[in-house]
Amino acid sequence: MNDNHFKYSNSVLALPLFSVWFLWFVYWLEIRFGFDFDKNGIYPRTFSGLQGIFFSPFIHADIDHLYNNSIPLLILLAALRYFYSRQSMAVIGYGILLSGLMTWVIGRENYHIGASGLIYVLVSFIFFKGIQTKYYRLVALSLTVVVVYGGLVWYIFPKVEEKISWEGHLAGLITGFVLSLIYKTPEYKKIIKYDWEHPDFNPQEDKFMQRFDENGDFVNIPKVELEDEFPPYYSSGFPVNYEIVENEKNESTPES
Repeated sequence: MNDNHFKYSNSVLALPLFSVWFLWFVYWLEIRFGFDFDKNGIYPRTFSGLQGIFFSPFIHADIDHLYNNSIPLLILLAALRYFYSRQSMAVIGYGILLSGLMTWVIGRENYHIGASGLIYVLVSFIFFKGIQTKYYRLVALSLTVVVVYGGLVWYIFPKVEEKISWEGHLAGLITGFVLSLIYKTPEYKKIIKYDWEHPDFNPQEDKFMQRFDENGDFVNIPKVELEDEFPPYYSSGFPVNYEIVENEKNESTPES
């Protein structure tokens, strides 16, 4: 595997910038024209509340709520688009859909709004997918996500903070993990160069490994004892007939 799959494109910046800009635009519309978009959020186990599955990520309660979601969304969307460009749009789309549906099922009877559910989807997907690939750059990205956003895990538990939707956070975390299992990354699969890297490799059948004992010490391969020793000559059971032919020699002498 090489790093040729890590290619920068304009979408690496355009996608997160446009997404965050759109969140602020929606909030501006609400403030400017006096709309109340909160009622378009997810209201669990009601038919009208299903609309929030699609609308809730774009709705925020106040400026602090919007700001706290904007920064991590910028960083995580850029990381997702750069390192997982093939899977990024599907992760975002199905992440919003599945985490919203799960929130609608398990949530408290209140309006659930905000992009935090999507943020948990991104954190969860990037972390688990990097560990699953076993590629050192993506593993390093997973560890970075843990260091920077590891504290978010506390907000998936109830009663940590009453005003937050821990159900949406939990749904996002589970959704990200499920998507990491569904969407494969064959482009990051390690190229097998040696026989011992194959999953079905049996060291007992390998000629080189047979030169080591159970303690790892080098030993010589025992000589194979032949049942019948080969004679220094070969004999045949077929009769051989020889015919003697006299040598006809010219006895004439040359003239002097």
